[in-house]
Amino acid sequence: MQPLEKTLRNKLEKTVKEARDIAEEAARASLEQLGVGEASPFSYLSENQKELRRKLRAHGRQLGDQRNSETGTQEISRLVEEVAYEHWHRMLFARFLAENNLLMYPDPVDPIAVTLEECEDMAADEGAKNGWELASRYAARMLPQIFRPDSPVFQLILPPEHQQKLERLLSDLSSGIFTASDSLGWVYQFWQTKKKDEVNASGVKIGARELPIVTQLFTEPYMVSFLLDNSLGAWWAARRLTEEDLENSESEEELRQKASLPSVPLEYLRFVKTEEGKWTPAAGTFGGWPEHLSELKTLDPCSGSGHFLVASFLMLVPMRMKMEGLSAREAVDAVLRDNLHGLEIDQRCVELAAFALALTAWRYPDAGGYRILPELQVACSGLSICAKKEDWLALAGEDANLKFALDKLYGYFTQAPLLGSLINPEAGFSKRQSDKNEMGGDSSNSNSSSLR
Repeated sequence: MQPLEKTLRNKLEKTVKEARDIAEEAARASLEQLGVGEASPFSYLSENQKELRRKLRAHGRQLGDQRNSETGTQEISRLVEEVAYEHWHRMLFARFLAENNLLMYPDPVDPIAVTLEECEDMAADEGAKNGWELASRYAARMLPQIFRPDSPVFQLILPPEHQQKLERLLSDLSSGIFTASDSLGWVYQFWQTKKKDEVNASGVKIGARELPIVTQLFTEPYMVSFLLDNSLGAWWAARRLTEEDLENSESEEELRQKASLPSVPLEYLRFVKTEEGKWTPAAGTFGGWPEHLSELKTLDPCSGSGHFLVASFLMLVPMRMKMEGLSAREAVDAVLRDNLHGLEIDQRCVELAAFALALTAWRYPDAGGYRILPELQVACSGLSICAKKEDWLALAGEDANLKFALDKLYGYFTQAPLLGSLINPEAGFSKRQSDKNEMGGDSSNSNSSSLR
């Protein structure tokens, strides 16, 4: 697959920016109609609407919207952003799946790919307002960890005039956008552009809310390839090339061709000659890494929308097929199970990364298409503990050691939205262990060892 061509990238950028404005306007209108920010529900609301309002208020507080204890009113700014994001991206991801023949009709025995046009034809029979809603339902069933169909956000209905504008924007995008290798990464970058500009222009102190917006940068494909070719690719070349290759090859290009696989060209892999006149990968041979790829663990601690994870996947699958004699399907599952790990401070990026990996795995040649995949090892490191501290500590009961550990963890992860994968809980527990040892404490019962 090729990266997104510049004209299509510009079109995608314009569309996503416009979609965010429309979706947030729609979200605010729907939330205000329900009186979600008001102190008490409007008298004209039905019991179902009052219940939805209650759920949305609770969800907004989880997101960080503050309730005024004196007046009973509540902010809705974070909830507006959440509703807008989820509604637009559920539709967008449904089209990503459809354009790759991966939007599946949920037959429990034999799921079958359907088009958006077929969704439109089936919508009435399936109880959906239109084909977009039905396609979004199918997408949510395929990836419930990404779309969370039980969220109250999806019980909220956007005003029809706004919904239709969003549908037109999505329909006007070229199908080539949805089959390019890097489109998903650009999607979130463009979604954040306006907010990033606003934060940078405001001069406000960067906090947990602003940090993901201003620190996310899209890594161009050639940058990813250069870094991976000269790390994983160098490790691979050191084990694939013979001594004769390294001594007698005429050029770097000759070595690259000998080390590469059909789908892993290693075009950025660099070699240098030693004083003895023997070629070696410029970045080294990574002799401390495992000899078997099944034992290799890779971690991107700032994984964003999964660009490095996907690129690593596309290198590791053919490597494991060649090295271990695996089929494409076996190698896809093995790489997801054994090799790839990602952490990210932004929950939305975690969802994007998971979607990007799943989409790449499903459309990998000869790997079987859509199926249930091994658990994707991508997690959000930017979530603070939402419970009150006293409720959190109450989990320890009478266990003093456990209460100490929970107290430490509560403090550490209060900073999670700012620090993410930089948090090192072991540092605090190690100090506790040192103190206990100096006082003659029993190291076998230390917090540090029990947590490990």
